[in-house]
Amino acid sequence: MLRKIIKIDEEKCNGCGMCVSACHEGAIGLINGKAKLLRDDYCDGLGNCLPVCPTGAITFEERDTLEYDEQAVKANMEKKSKTDKLPCGCPGTNAKAITHKSSVKTACIDSHISETPSQLNQWPVQIKLVPVNAPYFNNAKLLIAADCTAYAYGGFHDKFMKNKVTLIGCPKLDEGDYTEKLTAILKENNIKSVTVVRMEVPCCAGIANAAMTALKNSGKMIPWQVMTLTTDGQIIED
Repeated sequence: MLRKIIKIDEEKCNGCGMCVSACHEGAIGLINGKAKLLRDDYCDGLGNCLPVCPTGAITFEERDTLEYDEQAVKANMEKKSKTDKLPCGCPGTNAKAITHKSSVKTACIDSHISETPSQLNQWPVQIKLVPVNAPYFNNAKLLIAADCTAYAYGGFHDKFMKNKVTLIGCPKLDEGDYTEKLTAILKENNIKSVTVVRMEVPCCAGIANAAMTALKNSGKMIPWQVMTLTTDGQIIED
């Protein structure tokens, strides 16, 4: 039958595995470091994989192919749930929530420095790696931070990350723009608030601009704020 189905450009694919995690039907897999459409009848043509691809390697095409087989997909996913240890195909993009055993500060031996427990509540954290439909986004307070901010501000975990889902990126070093990915996250999940933390350097404005554009594109009224850090670790509230 003639229908819409995904097409993967191997030349553009970098093998990150994000599309594998985003596909709820198990239609995509990693073969020899490249994403592949495993079976046409597993692809429902809805394209959940498109917005998560950081290189734009996935597009739609209309061609004569097998009809989407929901029963075959269900049977395949049940089988995979019993055998796959890393269903995403890549350890770095295996979405998971993190539960910390203790939030009590403990003194380090032979020093007066305290070891502060991490406030990271999920994995992955890189904007381009995080799955759009990760379960930890439900009712989450979202922190979108330039990656240098955690090094500039000593109390970053307690001040900004606590009780939030954290996403990081560098608009100068990462390829492409974050707007499309952030828009998808805001549209497809119930996000309670958005906090953006950036550095004062001009190139860091890109992460704030992407977040603000995503908020507008989402069509939702979500409370938000932008906070700027100086290179010597001072906070400037925008």
